Amino acid sequence: MKSRLKPYPSLSLFASILVLATITAHAQGDPLASWNDSAAKTAIVSFVEKVTTSGSRDFVPAPERIAVFDNDGTLWSEQPMYFQAFFIFDRIKALASQHPEWKNREPFASVLKGDVKSALAGGEKALMEMAMATHAGMTTDEFEQIVKDWIATARHPKSGKLYTEMVFQPMLELLAYLRANEFKTFIVSGGGIEFMRPWAKRIYGIPPEQVVGSSIKTKYEVRDGKPVLVRLPELNFIDDKVGKPVGINSHIGRRPIMAFGNSDGDFQMLEWTTTGDGARFGLIVHHTDAEREFAYDRESHIGQLARGLDEGPKRGWTIVSMKDDWKVIYPK
Repeated sequence: MKSRLKPYPSLSLFASILVLATITAHAQGDPLASWNDSAAKTAIVSFVEKVTTSGSRDFVPAPERIAVFDNDGTLWSEQPMYFQAFFIFDRIKALASQHPEWKNREPFASVLKGDVKSALAGGEKALMEMAMATHAGMTTDEFEQIVKDWIATARHPKSGKLYTEMVFQPMLELLAYLRANEFKTFIVSGGGIEFMRPWAKRIYGIPPEQVVGSSIKTKYEVRDGKPVLVRLPELNFIDDKVGKPVGINSHIGRRPIMAFGNSDGDFQMLEWTTTGDGARFGLIVHHTDAEREFAYDRESHIGQLARGLDEGPKRGWTIVSMKDDWKVIYPK
């Protein structure tokens, strides 16, 4: 297989290590070293080969090589709840002294008591209320620093790992492999856009301008002679389900040729990507490994996957079994 490695821009040490690992794998003829030699791996490599081979009927010019990735459950774990929800809970605890009324007001009271189940009983509405209360009222710069401080030290309650250590090694290799073949890689997630941007480049090699996510409204102000953007407790956009193609069109301006997800929240993104003209590729990460990660799909309260399993194969989408297709889950 021909290597099409291109020079890399300056990256963090973490990202540089991933790039070097991918370069080594290329030299050995295996760009996806953590993937088992299965149909899923073959499908990825075959697609990349045909769209990057000059003269191929499926050749796609480099500017049109757009690949979009869901984040939660696709690039990192998402159980027992979205990692941003853990961030929200920690923010509630940190801000509790400023809000004595939260002790008697749900869902905040349950969070402060450590009753996660009751706190989330209100579903998306309750989570959104908590997000608005903890993510607004500060400038965008202040929020970015809060996220950076949290992501640097917060650990998953089950694994004990930093959340950024629970990224999927096979997907990190895939991101680097695509970029080596002149793809532009984007995150398109239901998670908060300003929650992901502060660390996406360091962990994934994806710069902030290539992150698409849900957002709240901001307002321009001048404070103490300095212009700032202030985060408001008002929802701006939900980048999930039917919102994902809308977000892609608004932020990217091109229809992707590759899309990667793990749940039915990603269905419309994969559908919109793979029904375009020319060569197209869709992939679903199926969480089947209870021993090394988590096993869930149709009945899960997080990352439910039913329609994708039923319709994906008929649509030509690749279904990846974490248990069968991946040699490792997390970076060592």
